[in-house]
Amino acid sequence: MGQAQQTENAEEIDVKALQDMYKKFVTECPSGLLFLHEFKRFFGVDPTGEASDYAENMFRAFDSNGDNTIDFLEFVAALNLVFRGDMEHKLRWSFKVYDKDSNGYVDRDELRSIINSIYRVKKGTKTDTNEPHFTVDDAVERIMQAVDSDGDGCINMEEFIKGAQQDPWVLNMLKLDINPALWVLEQRRKSTTF
Repeated sequence: MGQAQQTENAEEIDVKALQDMYKKFVTECPSGLLFLHEFKRFFGVDPTGEASDYAENMFRAFDSNGDNTIDFLEFVAALNLVFRGDMEHKLRWSFKVYDKDSNGYVDRDELRSIINSIYRVKKGTKTDTNEPHFTVDDAVERIMQAVDSDGDGCINMEEFIKGAQQDPWVLNMLKLDINPALWVLEQRRKSTTF
């Protein structure tokens, strides 16, 4: 009974968060479309700050039809994946964030760009763990060695998913654990404090 109640409460929290997101979405974007600059403002990202590049990559991954806008259905679909998706689905979405040019491969430059953004964002938070700290280039090299199984210098979706599932450190780096829901909750907290 306790387990069912926990699941019910988690769903209620998700529904409440979704309702809050919809209200904010409609307020911020009465046209029903979210543009990149609005996306950054929506999540409280400074357009010139450390999270800006990361937010641009997330925006591109949320924009499933590639029209440079996010409608509410795209927004909800992406957040549903982040909230409730299984690990493989989350990794598939993460791959889209890493694959900046949408060519079906993540090369060293794309990997370096996202890892650099993640490091800059995490540096500004208190999420530093006791894990050994690698430079961006060291992290890129370790990921490429672990994931690029055919040694062609690029990571395809299958290599990305398989490699992440075989190495806990690589999984932690690739799954993009900076959850947009946390930004929404933080924005809700900021708006309720005066």
